Order: sequence, then C-alpha cells, then structure tokens
Amino acid sequence: MLGVTDLANAQGRRGRGEERRQENQAGREQRAQEREQRWEQRRQGQQNNSQERQQRWEQRRQEQQNNSQERQQRWEQRRQEQVDRQRNDAQRQEQIRQSQEREQRWQQQRQEQIRRSQEREDRWQQQRQQQQQNRNWDRERNRDWDRNRDNNSRQRNWQWEQQQRANRYRDEWQRRQSFFHQRQRLLEQQRRLNQLRYQQRYLERLRRDQLRLQQWRYQDYGPYNYRYRRGGSYYETSRYGAEMLQRAVNDGYREGFNAGQAEREDGYRYSVEEAYGYQDASYGYDAYYVDLSEYQYYFREGFRRGYEDGYYSRSQYGRYSNGSYSILGAILEQILGLQLLN
Repeated sequence: MLGVTDLANAQGRRGRGEERRQENQAGREQRAQEREQRWEQRRQGQQNNSQERQQRWEQRRQEQQNNSQERQQRWEQRRQEQVDRQRNDAQRQEQIRQSQEREQRWQQQRQEQIRRSQEREDRWQQQRQQQQQNRNWDRERNRDWDRNRDNNSRQRNWQWEQQQRANRYRDEWQRRQSFFHQRQRLLEQQRRLNQLRYQQRYLERLRRDQLRLQQWRYQDYGPYNYRYRRGGSYYETSRYGAEMLQRAVNDGYREGFNAGQAEREDGYRYSVEEAYGYQDASYGYDAYYVDLSEYQYYFREGFRRGYEDGYYSRSQYGRYSNGSYSILGAILEQILGLQLLN
C-alpha cells in the first residue's frame, strides 16, 4: 500500500511539475508574444511617426516650391511691367521727337513761305515804284498844265481825270467779279468755310460801295493842301483825298484782321497775298478823290498788318475798340506820313 501510495504521490508530483513546466512555458510564450506585440506596436508607431514626418516634410517642401513659384511669377510680372514701361517711355519719346521734327519742318516751310512772300512783295513794290514814277511824271505834267490854265480849265481837267478813274474802276470791278467766283469755288473745294463767309461779307460791302459810287457827283473839292509819302517821295491831294487814304489804311487793317482770323480758324496756312481782300483792295472806295491804284496800295499796307495780327491772334499793329478793329495811329503815320500844307 505504501509503495502504491508513494508511487501515486510521485506520479502526482511529476504531473504537477509537468503542469507547472507547461504553465511556465505558456507564460514565457505569452510574455514573448506580448513583448513581440509591444515591439511591433513601437515599430508601427515609429513607422507612423516617420510617415508623418515624411508627409510634413513633403508639405513643407511643396509649400516652399509654391512660394518659390509665386515669387518667380511676381518677379517675372514686375520685370514685364518694367519692360512695358520702358517700351512705353521709348514710344512717347519717339512721338515727342517726331512731333518736334514736324514742328521744325512746319517752321521751316513757314519761314520759306514768308521769305518768298517778302520777295514777291519786294518785286511788287519795285514795280509799283516804277509805275508810280511814271505816274508822277504824268502828274507833274498835268500839274504844270493845270497851273497854266484858269479855274475853268482846271475844273474840266479834274472832271476828265475823275471820269477816267470811274472808267478804270468799272473795268476793274468786272475783272474782280470773275476772280471772286473762281476764288469762291476754290474755297468750297478746300472746305475753308470761315474764309468763304468772310469773302461773301466782303463782296456785299463792295456792292454797297458800288451803289454809293453810282450816286456820286463831281464838284470842286478845293485845292491840294495835303501831301503823303510813298516810296521816299511825296504826293499831294485834297482834304477829301487825305481822309480817303487814311480810311483805306484803317479799313485795310480791319479787313485783313478778319481775313487772317478766318484763315486761322480754318486751320489754313499763312497766305495774305491769296486773300480776296488783298487781291481786290477796293473796299471803301466810294468816291474818286484819289486814283484807285493809290487807294489799293494803302489798303494793302493796312491789310497785310491786320492779316498778320488776326492770323497770330495778337495786337501788334492795331487795337479792338467800340466793337471794331482799327490800326494804331503811330502805324498809320508811319505808313502814310500825311502832312498839311500851308
């Protein structure tokens, strides 16, 4: 019995030892698995952290790249703006240069036109002086003839002279009518409307002068007690003739101012000798106190100065007063040099 009991006890102890070993082995395996799990968790955590760091690094790198691209775009935009400004500045400078060149060419052309106009005026003055000398010789002969005649003879001579002036005026009037229509068509073609209106007003005034001339009658207007200067020589006339010559200069200035002003408003070049008023130069000639050619000469002297003031919008030779333009007294004296004889 003891042997069996001991054997059974020994087997029981061996069984329990085996169980404990198994339990210990299972515990060790479980702990090993737990360690493996913790290690795997740590590794997984480290891997996750590494991925997160990699993602953050990629995000920062992408942001830096985007910022770099934005800075590059802004730099390119500023550079393009600078290039555009430089190109615009260059274009403006080129436009200014071209405008200055056009202005210089215009000034040169205007100076050339003025020079040619002055040359024509000088030639015309020479021809006028020669014609005046011829007329002076004729006039001197007539004066000598008048001095040797009595009052009746002088009166007949004056009547004849004024009749001749009337005939010459009528002939000149017919010629001017033809020129007026040619001039009107030219202005219409050039669309110089202001100059056209001025010419039409001028012609209407000429028609009124014609009516006054038709009603004019000869009478003895007294002696030649005034003298005027032209081309370095003096010529005599009556008081009525002196007043007419003064009016010729003043009317010429006023008409020239209006013509020059109309030319400027039309944007046309300076062309005093082409103006109808300058070509005609008979406005205000409503009596035969002086010869038409004498009247036209002084009318053109005033017209040329008035045209210059009107074209350049200034008052160098005249002034505006009481609703009308008139030439300065000093300029009138310089042109006419009128003197009263004893």
